[in-house]
Amino acid sequence: MVQELTYKKRVEEAVGFLRHKIAVRPDIVLQLGTGLGAFAEVVEEQVVIPYADIPHFPQSTVTSHAGNLIFGTLCGRKVALLQGRLHFYEGYCAREVAFPVRVLSLLGCRTAVITNAAGGLNSDFVPGTIMVFSDHIYLLPDNPLRGPNVDDWGPRFPDLSRPYDQRLQEAVFTVAEELGLDEVVGGTYVCIPGPSLETPAETRYLRMIGADAVGMSSLPEVLVAVHAGMRVLGLSVVANVNDPDNFTPILLDDIVAAAGRARPRLQQLLSRIVPQL
Repeated sequence: MVQELTYKKRVEEAVGFLRHKIAVRPDIVLQLGTGLGAFAEVVEEQVVIPYADIPHFPQSTVTSHAGNLIFGTLCGRKVALLQGRLHFYEGYCAREVAFPVRVLSLLGCRTAVITNAAGGLNSDFVPGTIMVFSDHIYLLPDNPLRGPNVDDWGPRFPDLSRPYDQRLQEAVFTVAEELGLDEVVGGTYVCIPGPSLETPAETRYLRMIGADAVGMSSLPEVLVAVHAGMRVLGLSVVANVNDPDNFTPILLDDIVAAAGRARPRLQQLLSRIVPQL
């Protein structure tokens, strides 16, 4: 119980700090994944707060994640951008990974848009495909909701029959059609611990259990967002697609570059979706 009270106090201190830093509370949190941090450039009236300045915020150790919390206006909506995220493979527990989303839920965010760069498992995908989460498979050995529940934050056993908001998914597909973006599809995302990338046998296994894309992030934040009663939209930029029978090396630099090339298309989508959130 002492550990739980300590965690709760840390969250509350971070919330209190941020309340004194911003004039208007955000409605929407957007988490920007690998190679997508430059999307923050389109946010207006920015207030940039480095993670290092926020009490108890974990620090990102991945070079492609800037580690800033940005408040501002995007398409007329008040937003909070997480420019970079934490990962289980960095040594954080799942609660620490999801700490920023928990804090922002208590600041008033009611919608979470979670983005990442992922590896394609579905053979119909091509690099640059944007996959809208329809479901997920959680393979991390730790859960951000493990331990005593804080009833004021959400229910002990949150329902995950529909973790991703159906209306938001439909809105993405409608906008993609209007913009003429062909490679926007639905699919199931699987989260693995990392940091080692998948072997051919693991790739076959993940395909067999029903996953369309694989990554090492996002789902601890999704679970906390659902627990907090937020609407959730998940988007993966498919950076590479590997055939387990004809495997090619996967390099992080290539993943970052591929995500960067897809950023304008994702930006188009989000610019049209955000006003509808």
